[in-house]
Formats: sequence, C-alpha cells, structure tokens
Amino acid sequence: MTLNMTEAVPRHRGYDALALIGWILVIVALGASAGAFFAPGDWYDDLRKPAFNPPSWIFGPVWTLLFVLMASALWLVRRDQDAPPALRSRASGWFAVQFLLNLLWTPLFFGLRSPLLAVVDISLLWLAVIATMLAFHRVRPLAAWLLLPYLGWIMLAAVLNTSIWWLNLS
Repeated sequence: MTLNMTEAVPRHRGYDALALIGWILVIVALGASAGAFFAPGDWYDDLRKPAFNPPSWIFGPVWTLLFVLMASALWLVRRDQDAPPALRSRASGWFAVQFLLNLLWTPLFFGLRSPLLAVVDISLLWLAVIATMLAFHRVRPLAAWLLLPYLGWIMLAAVLNTSIWWLNLS
C-alpha cells in the first residue's frame, strides 16, 4: 500500500471541536480586551446621547455573542478543505482587516475621546464587514450568514456613534 500525499487527510472531530473552541476563546478575549483597556468612564457618561441609546449592560452580552458568531464563521472558512486555498486566504485576510478595525474603534472613541475618528473607523469597518461576508460566501455561505447579526449591530453602532458625535459638537 502506498500513501498518496495529495489525498485529503480525514479530520478528527475532536480536533475540529478544539479548533472551534480555540477560535472562540481568541476572538472573544481580543474583543473583550479592548473594552477592558478603554472603559467608557465619566467622559462617556457626560455626553449627550440619542433617545435610542441602548442601556450600558447590553453591550457586553451582545458583543460576546457577536464575537462567538464571528469566530464560528472564521472557523468554518478556515476548515473548508473543498475551497481553493487562495479563496480561504483572501477571506481570512478580510476577516483580519475588519477585526482590526473593530478593535481600533474602542481606543478611538473612548481612549482618544474622539467620536469623529470613531465614525470614520466604523464606516470603514462596515465596508470591511461587507467585503468579509462576500469573501466568506465564496468559501462557505453559512459563514457569511453568521456575520449578518454583526453587520446589523455595526449599522446600529454607526448611527449611534454618528448621533453622539453630532449631539456633542461644540
């Protein structure tokens, strides 16, 4: 019997589950770290906010869920051996771009106390999430659909961010 190195190696379910858990832990930890280093504080409390501003307690659970969905989507794309490596790589690259823009928003808004820079960032983030979804769809459509709640939350956050900037011009 000869071993053909071009044949796909069967995946072990335990490895797949560990990889998924690993992606979730990394993405959630990185996402949470931005909030831990740049807490809203008194400056944010003193800003004028629109009537539709969600209560503060909702942000932690929502972001945790969104980070879990993001990690799951990335895991699906990374493990799809049927897709050409170039497509998976491009999709992963777009994920990295949007995730970095996501992580940048918190220090811009809360650290630099610049709602305007945060508006610029979240606008680029919105475009990057759409690009990520399109790239994910080419690899694994379910992965793109898992990002839909994230896109919706980013849209709400963009309107909220822009409103806060506008209400506090002076």
